[in-house]
Amino acid sequence: MEGRVPEDLAVVVDADGAIMVWSDGARRLLGYEPAELVGRPVTDLLAAGLPESTRRHAADGRRWAGEVALRHRDGDRVVVRLQGTPLLNARGGRLWLVTGTVPVYTPARAEHGTLPLWDLTLAQLPVPVAVYDRDARLVAANEIMIEVMGRSEEEMRGLTLWEIEPNPPFDTYDRLQREVLRTGEMIFHEEHGQAPGETRPHAWSMFLSPLKDEAGAVQGLSATVFDTTEQYWGRRRLAVLNEASLRIGSTLDVTRTAEELAEVAVAGGFADFVTVDLLESVALGDEPGPLPPDTPVSVRRTAQRSVLEGCPESVVASGETTRYPVGTLPLRTLGADRGARHRPGDPELREWLRASPGRAETVSKYMIHSVMMVPLRARGVTLGLVHFLRHRTPEWFSEDDLLLAEEIVARAAVSVDNARRYTRERRTALALQRSLLPERPPELAAMDVAYRYLPTGAGADIGGDWFDVIPLSGARVALVVGDVVGHGIQASATMGRLRTAVRTLADVDLAPDELLTQLDDLVIRLDREEGPEARGAQEASGQVGATCLYAVYDPVSRRCTMARAGHPAPALVTPGGEVRFLDLPAGPPLGLGGLPFEAAEVRLEENSLLALYTDGLIEAPDHDIEVGIGLLHRALSGPAGTLDETCDRVLRTVLAGRPEDDIVLMLARTAMLGAGKVRTWQLPPEPTAVARARKMAGEQLAEWGLTEAEFATELIVSELVTNALRYGGAPIELRLIRDSTLICEVSDGSNTAPHLRRARVFDEGGRGLLLVAQLAERWGSRQTATGKTIWAEQPLPAGM
Repeated sequence: MEGRVPEDLAVVVDADGAIMVWSDGARRLLGYEPAELVGRPVTDLLAAGLPESTRRHAADGRRWAGEVALRHRDGDRVVVRLQGTPLLNARGGRLWLVTGTVPVYTPARAEHGTLPLWDLTLAQLPVPVAVYDRDARLVAANEIMIEVMGRSEEEMRGLTLWEIEPNPPFDTYDRLQREVLRTGEMIFHEEHGQAPGETRPHAWSMFLSPLKDEAGAVQGLSATVFDTTEQYWGRRRLAVLNEASLRIGSTLDVTRTAEELAEVAVAGGFADFVTVDLLESVALGDEPGPLPPDTPVSVRRTAQRSVLEGCPESVVASGETTRYPVGTLPLRTLGADRGARHRPGDPELREWLRASPGRAETVSKYMIHSVMMVPLRARGVTLGLVHFLRHRTPEWFSEDDLLLAEEIVARAAVSVDNARRYTRERRTALALQRSLLPERPPELAAMDVAYRYLPTGAGADIGGDWFDVIPLSGARVALVVGDVVGHGIQASATMGRLRTAVRTLADVDLAPDELLTQLDDLVIRLDREEGPEARGAQEASGQVGATCLYAVYDPVSRRCTMARAGHPAPALVTPGGEVRFLDLPAGPPLGLGGLPFEAAEVRLEENSLLALYTDGLIEAPDHDIEVGIGLLHRALSGPAGTLDETCDRVLRTVLAGRPEDDIVLMLARTAMLGAGKVRTWQLPPEPTAVARARKMAGEQLAEWGLTEAEFATELIVSELVTNALRYGGAPIELRLIRDSTLICEVSDGSNTAPHLRRARVFDEGGRGLLLVAQLAERWGSRQTATGKTIWAEQPLPAGM
């Protein structure tokens, strides 16, 4: 060290040990120019290893001090007393401020044993730095800090922050300084605010670090300040974008998505008033076309949000329609590629305001000083226009704000377009489904029927639930409830095919278990024909499936035969009010194949109530199916009323909100056809039975007052009984039913099904069923447990 003048150094090192700042004092002390060292590891300067205590403190991120041997540029060893102070950069990363002096041991310095509190080289650091003593009084500050404080160093030296500026936030800074001096721990503090005469708030990050001697005693503190304004505003913009990503598009509802856009922009402090105008077609869920040139455009105010409660009276209310006239600023912006910023003094905006006195009054009343208009566009299609206004926020919209607004609107536009597309598809599926379902219950003598169909809530696709009421021969009625797996148009189309198939199979009078077997085969064929590719990616399971319940009620015998394919069991309410769920064989869902279906028969009292439903009624995410069944039981146990009243009571009791799956509820109250409307005869298997049958049928029609139908009925009876005698076998039974039509039935013990054929000129037979088909409105046959029944229906004479 002989002949070398003691110099001070100051170095800033990043977390990886690379040199970031090399002070002029360090250059003079070690001979290196900044360009030679900045970016290089600080370990390149070491002439010997670091002391163990220094390495340990540095590894723990704690302040350290000690003598270190450094290498001069000319190769000499320079022993320097160093101290390292941990700092944080604007992004929270660690920095080290390393300061030091050549140790010159004079009696005076040895007596005090302390290090200088202020290094002249710190004046060259590009950040504001100040040093305070043990009483929190200013010792020194570099030039940048003096400029920030706004006073000369001579005026401030020896004063505390509170004495320098006895106003907020200096009282907070003074309190934090004294806490550092008391605890010996570094404190990081962030502050943001608006300086006088500026329109944009600034932000600062402050590091208050204790200065300790070799014994660890706190001798003062250093304050390092970083201007983090850009980072602050960047974080705010990122927070708004993050909030937009989380909140916008939470539902597939066009209006709600627009409302979320307005809420995010206002709640995040980005704008004070926001409106979202959508094209009429978009608001309705239709496909928007190209904007017509030189034509006014109608838009609907879909959403608006203000930092103030309510909205100005002159502003278009949400849900109302307004027009953008030709040549106006909104219409031009609507068709532009980018949004635009405006102030009230801009000629274009002034022209737009003059066109509406109410709008101009609102701008003046609330002192709106900055406006942005951004087109809402997704997938190359214009959907609407978003207005951002500021009146409470003092700064104008900047170019960065416009970029942020365009980013928010672009994200929202995709969600709006998704919601629009979903709305259109949902509306199409719902229209398709409703067109495939019965419009109103048929008028039946066998029973009264009422039903309710509820599609899923707004955030889900339409399902494939269906129901039907099918009049059968012999005044019988078939009740059907089914549920197709999946949602959307494909599920609705599959539902329509299954409903048509059930009606077709019902027309041939198949028993419930046989009908489900045929329906199961149809579902398997559909699955093979379509496959997952035809159904689309949303049906990734690759199977068409469905559940179904099919019931046939005979009002003459009061017997109800039912079979189900994986469907919930129906509920029965007796005339006395007892409620029970029928124990039917479950059966596999349709589409599995290879498993049998079983039918069960129940004898019902007159005025019994059957409740058929789909699983959406009793299943919900917030409770088990047993809870839903219990609620349905309680609803059906209520006082008897009309079927419509009972339907409404069931839905009120069981459902807590909008259903998350389609719901079908069908109630049927049974009736009975008594002896006054039904007459049955057992016939002997001999030729004389034909004449006897004609005679008994004629007498019964006379008793019913239907003599006008006597001739045709006798011919039908004669042909059907003759057919039973010739091709069938005992027992032979004739039955007449007076319902909405006149029904003639002849049953025999043969399973051979009749078929219609045209007789040739010299044929003796083959004309009987042809004659029956010409006399009757409808005719057919059905299998029974003992054989078959051939039936024919005639319309009743007018007024009967």
